Amino acid sequence: QAAAPLHPVAVQCQEAQVVVTVHRDLFGTGRLVRAADLTLGLAACLPVAQSAAESTVTFVAGLHECGSTLELTPDSLIYKTSLSYKPAPSGNLVIVRSSPAVVPIECHYPRKSNVSSNAVRPTWAPFYSTLSAEERLMFSLRLMNDDWSTERLSNGFQLGESLHLQADVVSGDHVPLRLFVDDCVATLSPDRSSSPRYALIDLSGCLVDGRADDTTSAFISPRPRQETLQFMVDAFRFAGDDRNLIYITCHLKVSPADQAPNPLNKACSFNKASSLWAPVEGTGDICSCCETGNCPLHG
Repeated sequence: QAAAPLHPVAVQCQEAQVVVTVHRDLFGTGRLVRAADLTLGLAACLPVAQSAAESTVTFVAGLHECGSTLELTPDSLIYKTSLSYKPAPSGNLVIVRSSPAVVPIECHYPRKSNVSSNAVRPTWAPFYSTLSAEERLMFSLRLMNDDWSTERLSNGFQLGESLHLQADVVSGDHVPLRLFVDDCVATLSPDRSSSPRYALIDLSGCLVDGRADDTTSAFISPRPRQETLQFMVDAFRFAGDDRNLIYITCHLKVSPADQAPNPLNKACSFNKASSLWAPVEGTGDICSCCETGNCPLHG
């Protein structure tokens, strides 16, 4: 919308920059503000042009410039900045005849399409792909009730019961992902490196607790979905210690869902009936290192 006394600030959201045109009759009183008292953004960028004939001042800034901020919503990229008017005393330093003002400015762009129907600028494509790559994954690990339908309200257990643990990841706009639990360790303090400590899952996805003679601990197969992994662990306590609060810390990771499980990305349980390790998905050979202990730990 054209800048005029009725609409004193006009904003154009372009592909890589924002153009702000300000009519100097900012308050619609007929008294023109000074261009030197107008700035854009937290960085207080100065105007790039001034039209005496039209009594306008123009700012041009890149979307990331002048201290703008970026907000992500499921559907939009929102760049936020502000126009600031800070009148400096003129002549008489004792009084001022104008009030400061801040005008919020936002530019909204769809996340799932280009900004315009024009050819995509070379600078836009790398920015878009970088944004997708840097989006953080949301991991969670929860205690579930016995039928896995809801989160368990209590975290108290009796010896002889089983803990139902569910790991999840929210993949957002990423390619389909498969979740794995790399390792889980139980300790008596939040510090996973403290002593005593007991490994429940180790060796990049081997549920080693299920190898013990008196346990039924195992991964649940099949998965309810690729981005979820469920496993059961028999309740326990540390020998010779009266504390009844145990911390379980797990390292979760993902791989592309179309990538076949391998010795680095696997979920293996010990089957006591066959005395063999078996994966939730993939071929049995990916679990052979759970017995030998020489699984790859990085990659």
